Parts: sequence; C-alpha cells; structure tokens
Amino acid sequence: MRGGAKGCEEAVAVVACGAIARHVADVAARRGWPVDVHPLPPLLHNRPERIAAEVEQAVTRLRSRYARVAVGYADCGTYGALDEVCARLRVPRLPGAHCYEVFAGAERLAALLDAEPGTYVLTDYLATSFTRSVVVELGLDRYPELRDVYFGHYRRVVWLAQHPTDRLRAAAEQAAAQMGLPLETVVVGDVLLERALEELVTAPSAGAPSDG
Repeated sequence: MRGGAKGCEEAVAVVACGAIARHVADVAARRGWPVDVHPLPPLLHNRPERIAAEVEQAVTRLRSRYARVAVGYADCGTYGALDEVCARLRVPRLPGAHCYEVFAGAERLAALLDAEPGTYVLTDYLATSFTRSVVVELGLDRYPELRDVYFGHYRRVVWLAQHPTDRLRAAAEQAAAQMGLPLETVVVGDVLLERALEELVTAPSAGAPSDG
C-alpha cells in the first residue's frame, strides 16, 4: 500500500496498523507526502501482546530501504512494550493510547466515556469489519447466546465517523444491532490523524540505533 511516495531513497515508510492504514495512505496522498504505508494485520488488535514484536520486525526490515521509518500505531494495548521498541529503534509513533484517541483526541474521548462509561466505540474500519473482527473472533457466530455475556454491561455504541457515508452508517448501525445497543454518531474526520502524521513525516531522523 502506498501513500504519496516517489522513491524509497527519499520516502518515509510508515508501519501502520491495518485498521488505519488506508486512512494514513489517503492523508499522505492528499498532502503529497513521500510516504509508503506498510500495513500489519488489523487482527493484531485482538492479540496486542504481539504488536511490539511485529512492529520491530517490520521496522528492522524496512529501515535500510527508506530515508526514515515511522510507526502508525498508538500504544494499542501493548502497555509500553511498543514504546520500548520505538525508543530502542529510534522511530516515532502516533500519540495516544489507541486509535480512538488518534481520531477523536484524548479529551473528547474521555468526555464521551465520562458521560457514559458503558460506551462501545467504533471506527470506520471496525464498523465495516465488525462481523469478522468481533463476532467471529468472539465465537458469537457459533454461540449467539453469549452476546449479553460480552456486551451486557454496555449501554450505547458511539461511532467515531471519519467518513460518514451512507454505506459506513449502515455498517455502524448493523454492528450496533448485533450488540443490541443504540448507536450515536460523532463525526471526527481525520484532521487529528493528519496532524499526528505530519509530525511523524516531518520529524528529523534520529539515525540508526546504537548497539548498546
């Protein structure tokens, strides 16, 4: 997947979560940034303990081919393991605890959760992939009676809409219906992602990691 790159010798490689890789590529193309996006499997979010190692392998593989490498992940449930990798390899990552903060901002997201702690949050990607990413992964396609076990303590679904098209709205409504919850839409766009990416893309290179 490419953004706006014209050649690896001048490009920035962004090792991105597959759940936001398309957004990263679209922003890069719109801004004309020399970015190549290298997505990792989005289902890693169901195994966050594997994210740091996967990112390290990708960065190590790419750094000899690109002027710079950056990481298109927030912490994403790694509890600091990804930060340790980024610090050791001297590569920047997206800010925040997870992609919800990347899109909505920490304060806005906190306000939504303070208003209703029982909030299940969707992004565009999660809305469209809900059946595969959640229903199948949790086994609800085989044991639908477990729905209330997983979602019984939630009270609403909030869709953080980056692109509120009719197709995506229908997907978000279907995901909420599968959970048996009402849907609320908060349009966030990708402006905060764009700002965060600009910092990654324009940040000066920290150079190769030391051996020590």
